[in-house]
Amino acid sequence: MATFTQVSGRDFTNTLVEEVNPSYDQPRALSAIRLSVETDETTSPGRQREANDKAAASIGARVIGEAVDLGVSASKTTPFERPELGEWLTRPDDFDVILFWRLDRAVRSMADMSALVGWARKHGKRLVFAEGPGGARLELDMTNVVGELIATLLAFAAQMEAQSIAERVLGAQAAMRMMALRWRGSRPHYGYVPAPLEGGGWTLVPDSEPVEGCGPAPVAVIERIIRALLGDPARGVDGKTVSAIAEELNAEGIPSPRDYWALRKGRTTGGKTGGAKGQKAVTRERFKWTPNMITKLLRSPALLGWKMHQGNPVRDGEGRPIMVTADPILTRAEYDRVGALLDSRAIDNRERKDTNALLLGVVHCVSCGGRMYLNKQARKANQAPTYKCNSHARGDACQAPANVRGDWVDDYVTREFLALIGRLHVTRVVEVPGYDPTPELEATRAEFREHQEQKGRQRSRSARDEWQRRADALDARMAELEETPKVEARREVVSTGRTYADDWTDADTAGRRRMLTDAGAHLTVKRGTRGGWRRLDESRVVFTVRESDHADAADYLNASFAEAA
Repeated sequence: MATFTQVSGRDFTNTLVEEVNPSYDQPRALSAIRLSVETDETTSPGRQREANDKAAASIGARVIGEAVDLGVSASKTTPFERPELGEWLTRPDDFDVILFWRLDRAVRSMADMSALVGWARKHGKRLVFAEGPGGARLELDMTNVVGELIATLLAFAAQMEAQSIAERVLGAQAAMRMMALRWRGSRPHYGYVPAPLEGGGWTLVPDSEPVEGCGPAPVAVIERIIRALLGDPARGVDGKTVSAIAEELNAEGIPSPRDYWALRKGRTTGGKTGGAKGQKAVTRERFKWTPNMITKLLRSPALLGWKMHQGNPVRDGEGRPIMVTADPILTRAEYDRVGALLDSRAIDNRERKDTNALLLGVVHCVSCGGRMYLNKQARKANQAPTYKCNSHARGDACQAPANVRGDWVDDYVTREFLALIGRLHVTRVVEVPGYDPTPELEATRAEFREHQEQKGRQRSRSARDEWQRRADALDARMAELEETPKVEARREVVSTGRTYADDWTDADTAGRRRMLTDAGAHLTVKRGTRGGWRRLDESRVVFTVRESDHADAADYLNASFAEAA
């Protein structure tokens, strides 16, 4: 027995009369309502519902249910793919007639109409349109070829109309893209919000004012991310990884860009995500910040205020990026500094985070020269973890593999390291960013090469002229960038007023390990002799600190050597 529930304020429980009186042969009608844009008043659900009710009364049918699909495009979905209508079509025995307001509420293509007609013919259903051509009711009889022909012709007209609408929209959007400061709509890049443009239309401005119920303002979030990423070298604060930043934002419940826009528009957060084509998508209540999301956010030229289209900057006739805002969130120097830091992290991001071993990367076996690793799997309950030669795991042979008690060498290295440099004052190198036109020049070159690949494919004179104008614009921009001088970044050494012993005391194991590796600390251990040793045999170990590539380490090592002399 079919069960119907209250839909859009309408109660269809009266359909149970069919079960009480099976001889009652009044046709059962399904009212199908579809809307591409929920704010479109000219095709509102109320208007469609009223028209379908009148059509049902005119054919003596009773409406037993509704399939309401709001925010669903007929050009992008078939009737069988729509959430509510598709569910009804899987239960053809529950109704006899499908009511649509107009043909475009049902389909927008000949292929979709053919599929719907085939389904209706197979299941013996009637398709009724409350307002057909000329405004009169149209009922398609699928029992003869004339009905199918009419349906096909009408679908052809609907498809041509949809194509015409799409072309007009694309043409308007292409023209708007070339207008400086003009925003064409849709969801803006995180950090910006639409604002009225003088003279009409809309532009974008930084979204710096918090909105109740939406969390912190996006500009404040972006600034926080950048501060955390860069750290504060003058105060001895290291920059955080994008993973750590994402974890903090999620822990504090700060909405991700997609969720923020949903909250700002008064919609629910989360939605469908993931799932390969043909597989069921995953529905989430909220979208979390991820390292990849933060990286893409910070690398987008939209933070410079550039208009973007299909991942590329939109350029004017002289090749310059067209601005979508008069007040960009980042300057070019700030943007390049962040990008350079992300690049450096991507190139060398191999520091292990899964261990508390102080001497990881510092302690080595003297016999084979390979790294030693902390082994926490003690054979006895009171046995301390030991650093062991790991030659077998590397596939190497070690003639005299060494092992040493972990806490003994940890204490030994700590003592020697602080004795050498603990009294020295810590200095930090502050990078003062410059400006390098090379990144934009390379991006423009790549865009020019891609454009050149289209040479000769234009059939019309107008297309050839447009191709040449684009090529000239890119060429002009490259020439301008080639003439732009490069301003070199510089480094300034700033004293923090702290000693290395102070930093060592305040640091955790990972921080202390970083101090050792930055200083080029190196400990070798040779194989010990058997016996009941109760402390470290220091004749087995050699600890050295050699200059590394790290500028801070070079500074304090030079100072320490001078002091020792």
